Amino acid sequence: MSDDGHQHTGHERVPSRQRRRFPGISTRAYEHPADRSALVALRKLSGFDTVFKALSGLLPERSLRLLFLSDSVRVSERQFSHLHDMLLDACYILDLQKVPPMYVTQDPQPTAMCIGLDEPIIVVSTGLVELLDEEEMRAVVGHEVGHALSGHSVYRTILLFLTSLALKVAWIPLGNLAIMAIVTALREWFRKSELSADRAGLLVGQDVRASMRGLMKIAGGNHLHEMNVDAFLEQAEEYDSGGDLRDSVLKILNVLPRSHPFTTVRAAELKKWAESRDHQRIMDGHYPRRSEDGDASVSDSFRESAASYASDVKTSKDPLMKLVTDLAGGAGDLGGRVRRGFDGFRSPPPAKGDAPGGGEE
Repeated sequence: MSDDGHQHTGHERVPSRQRRRFPGISTRAYEHPADRSALVALRKLSGFDTVFKALSGLLPERSLRLLFLSDSVRVSERQFSHLHDMLLDACYILDLQKVPPMYVTQDPQPTAMCIGLDEPIIVVSTGLVELLDEEEMRAVVGHEVGHALSGHSVYRTILLFLTSLALKVAWIPLGNLAIMAIVTALREWFRKSELSADRAGLLVGQDVRASMRGLMKIAGGNHLHEMNVDAFLEQAEEYDSGGDLRDSVLKILNVLPRSHPFTTVRAAELKKWAESRDHQRIMDGHYPRRSEDGDASVSDSFRESAASYASDVKTSKDPLMKLVTDLAGGAGDLGGRVRRGFDGFRSPPPAKGDAPGGGEE
């Protein structure tokens, strides 16, 4: 049930607690700065929608729609009715006028996606439906509706197409390199778009602990009694700050082929946003409206994106990010730390006069 009494009946397991609704909310309210800057720029391009819709004839979108229609279960009042109620409620809360079709497909892996150039469609796996409880699933449905509202499905479809194309032309060295360069850039953007969609999921579910539990289950399976949200978030802290420069390089290499950020990182990012002033302002009803999207400044969006990246580098405890900060700040001991090798970036050097192994425990 939403805050004005709106309620979808027909399934007893849908919680009836009140949730705030956000009429006319612009996706700029919840989009990650790096995601938002790219989208604002693309939306400003004249004829952008026409070009990409023209591409739909080249992309396998029609084939995908037929595949899900013929070999999956379409969510409706008569099939997976509790998911249907969640979908309607998510669209109502985020004020998405046209409810996208949603399918459940047989796959033991817990996955969900929103694809489509002309019209978005949402697909969730049986593994995900069986893994999550009602409130956790509500956040996932909100996550996918956030993708649909932002228009992410367009770029996700293109990413899938280019990834497939790269495999087909792998025997052409330069052609493959060119496509993979585009794919790598799209993946970096898409990882940021996942953080945006996580925020949309929180706006729909309005239960941060449920969002955290869902991410934790995706990482560790349906053993909630064996897991702890706080301990899970501590893993994210350890991942960010642990190791030396070698580990920093390995982190970059590990994440490059992924379209999604690591689950611990997503949980930490969502918790930070849930505690932010931006999130509280949205919950209080103060947020940008879609009617104002045409006035959004591309340069302002890029400045916000650059500031976000700079802030991430400055506050990160990762050894490589510390090195970047030191280079920018002209650290006096940088040369000595380089001479000591990679381990020199793991912890600060001992103070002058300290005996090895000395000091208090």
